[in-house]
Amino acid sequence: MGRITEKRRILRIRDGAVTARTDTLAGEEPLEIRLNGRRLAVTMRTPGDDFALAAGFLVSEGVLGRPEELTRITYCSGTDDSGANTYNVVDVRLAEGVPLPEFSLERNVYTTSSCGVCGKAALEAVRTTSRWPLPGPAEAAAAAEAAGPGPRLTPELLAGLPGRLRGAQRVFDRTGGLHAAGLFAAGDGRLLDVREDVGRHNAVDKVIGRALHEGLLPLAGTVLAVSGRASFELAQKAVMAGIPVLAAVSAPSSLAVELAEETGLTLVGFLRGTSMNVYAGAHRLELPSSSAAAPAAAPSAAPSASSAPSSSAASA
Repeated sequence: MGRITEKRRILRIRDGAVTARTDTLAGEEPLEIRLNGRRLAVTMRTPGDDFALAAGFLVSEGVLGRPEELTRITYCSGTDDSGANTYNVVDVRLAEGVPLPEFSLERNVYTTSSCGVCGKAALEAVRTTSRWPLPGPAEAAAAAEAAGPGPRLTPELLAGLPGRLRGAQRVFDRTGGLHAAGLFAAGDGRLLDVREDVGRHNAVDKVIGRALHEGLLPLAGTVLAVSGRASFELAQKAVMAGIPVLAAVSAPSSLAVELAEETGLTLVGFLRGTSMNVYAGAHRLELPSSSAAAPAAAPSAAPSASSAPSSSAASA
């Protein structure tokens, strides 16, 4: 697997017995993303799909939306102590006329003169830069009526996604150390793409970047399933790629829920077995007729022990 995995000698201790063995680790190296020759961002990632990662990152930040907006992505020269190219620097060249972002850009950090670094600024940044606003309940209902009968997103379909996502992970079986992002068709649950990385955000960027290269954006009619938590950053990436549904096996953050509520994103968390919590956007789900109406937004408070499935096993 090359740099995707690495072999290391370890000591394994089990039931008081110590044995020497070889273990397989997930690779992790820095990737510097340059834009038209200027350094823009650095992320720690699992090598592989680097061009897709860079493209997806730029989609998430509102720089790209169509494949014709970039002319090429190339590796830059960069060597290690032995003189070998590390392939840890990529340069993205934008087409003429595509606006450049602020080169002080950092992942998931937005600043304004009024409030500095804060959640309000982050939400406003997504609202103002999203190319494909997600339809709210009224718009979604009108579109569904115009389209006529067809497949709907059901809790049963969502319940099967974590197992299918896990089954599609090829490197996790050898390392136990990679997150995954899977793109599924909302109607029939077909797996459209899956990527693995040590970082959840990188795995999502790789999925979005591949879709950009194939001219598939916006990704309407899809579900993005992720291992681990649903952070603001992952919700942001879904919205910026036009993905209407984000499903996570663990908890969302408060800012992710707020973003979902304000943008129309359907956000599902604690997706385990047949249980799940719908935090926003329940209008996209075909729920049993006996289901209670979606709860109104409540004041911020620590959840009770009975309000969600146990989070003791939540992924980092």
